[in-house]
Amino acid sequence: MAKYSITDKIVLTDSGGRTLIAETLEHAGTFTATNTIHSLSPSYFTNYFSGSFQGSTAGYVAGGSAGNTFYNTIDKYPFAISSGTATDVGDLTTVGWSASGSSSSSHGYVAGANGPPQIIQNVIQKFPFSVDDNATDVGDLTQTRSMASGSHSNTHGYAAGGNNPSFTNIIDKYTFSADGNATDVGDLLTIKGWHGGGNSSSTHGYSTGNYSATDANVIQKFPFSVDGNATDVGDLINYVSRQGGTSSTSHGYVSGGFATPPGSVSPGSPTNVIQKFPFSSDANATDVGDLSQTINGGGGQSSETHGFNSGGFESSTQVATIDKFPFASDANASSVGNITASRQYASSNNMV
Repeated sequence: MAKYSITDKIVLTDSGGRTLIAETLEHAGTFTATNTIHSLSPSYFTNYFSGSFQGSTAGYVAGGSAGNTFYNTIDKYPFAISSGTATDVGDLTTVGWSASGSSSSSHGYVAGANGPPQIIQNVIQKFPFSVDDNATDVGDLTQTRSMASGSHSNTHGYAAGGNNPSFTNIIDKYTFSADGNATDVGDLLTIKGWHGGGNSSSTHGYSTGNYSATDANVIQKFPFSVDGNATDVGDLINYVSRQGGTSSTSHGYVSGGFATPPGSVSPGSPTNVIQKFPFSSDANATDVGDLSQTINGGGGQSSETHGFNSGGFESSTQVATIDKFPFASDANASSVGNITASRQYASSNNMV
């Protein structure tokens, strides 16, 4: 059994990797925990130090649109959901859609948005995970923009690309430790970097696909350790935009979206394909399963074991469906519940 300290608490790990937290510790040949607070998941201890980009408890869906109806609702649903509907737990400061989302260990962040009547916003909002509450305005992006891809490190949130209303390739970075404005820390490869998906490994942010006639299949990554530009590290299986992005510890996932024929300026047609690509090496994505329906504009949430796709636009109407697919094996998604209202282009967060 290994012993570590986190602030004023003591953490014990057994040979199976399970962890528990104790307030006091007695030593009599072996470590014995007294006054145990609670047991944690097997991956919690590793994630605490190496960086967790998956949630252990719940997913959040914030804002969105359905035709001329715009939302400021913050929905929350448990990752253990098997049926039922998410809960409305608060409101954003404004109604809006196509904001980028990121997550710290304690808060969900929503950056930028497009609000009625087509007013593009630069506001960075955050809401707490510990209690159900409204979001607060904590800073601004470097530009007004919507449709950026969102990712996060342990310490910062990122908004890459977007529309303001012309295309932008700027990568913005904002800190979790203090409320403040974002800074411009790099560029995506193309200025047509909008409506792309966002993923996070422990070391890099990813922006996948976009609404473009020439490079909408590109997988780009940029480093968290230093400020810098993105590089081309692989291709999706097709040109795709308006997709959901999720992340396991080893792979990025792209679910649904508009599949666009190569060389076409048309947004194409909705797809149900789930793609994945590795974080350990630069490589192309592969087709690993299907969503329960063809969806574009859905939000992506990541638990420790599954990816989720929530809401979106199916053929000619918005949907409220929450789909769930496993990380451990390549398989189709299943419908496990609904968000509180049918809508698309909501931002996504995970409760860690």
